[in-house]
Amino acid sequence: MPEHVLMSEIEIITDGGRRRRWPATEKLRIVEETLEDGASISVVARRNGVAPNLLYRWRRLMLDGGAVAVKGIAHRTES
Repeated sequence: MPEHVLMSEIEIITDGGRRRRWPATEKLRIVEETLEDGASISVVARRNGVAPNLLYRWRRLMLDGGAVAVKGIAHRTES
């Protein structure tokens, strides 16, 4: 066996295949944390157990469409 062998550790995290449902109030609270001065979206996501890409999406939706967008309610009226 060579003297210099690299060993690495791999951790596999599974969630059981179910998606977590986030109440609108919880989404808003988490998004509001990202709006504080110096807040890192990645740190806020990790602290709350949210995938960073999902938090970026919630944040963009809220900034573009307000709290209604984060709730996932879309009402369109066509003229």
